[in-house]
Amino acid sequence: MLKRHCLALDLIPDAALITEYEKYHQQVWPEILESITAAGIERLEIYRIENRLFMILEANEQFSFEKKSTMDDNNPKVQEWETLMWNYQQALPSALPGQKWVEMNKIFQL
Repeated sequence: MLKRHCLALDLIPDAALITEYEKYHQQVWPEILESITAAGIERLEIYRIENRLFMILEANEQFSFEKKSTMDDNNPKVQEWETLMWNYQQALPSALPGQKWVEMNKIFQL
């Protein structure tokens, strides 16, 4: 059974930068896609409204954020991607220092 995680992050509120960011996500580097699936993430979607991003990821039992973080720290291509993406992203006001995506709390389900 897959576990769903929902996360949020903001983009810098600049139309040109947002357009560039979306173009990168139309052709995500293969090494990034490989790192996502290798961590146990089986489905991942990102939505945008204005400069707010919302990510839904569904992961198998092998996935943990700690494992993914360790894998990313040891992957130069992921580090290159994250550095590039940070040119477009900005932390949520409630984010911890260095934190990008912040996991959201589910408050309702039908």
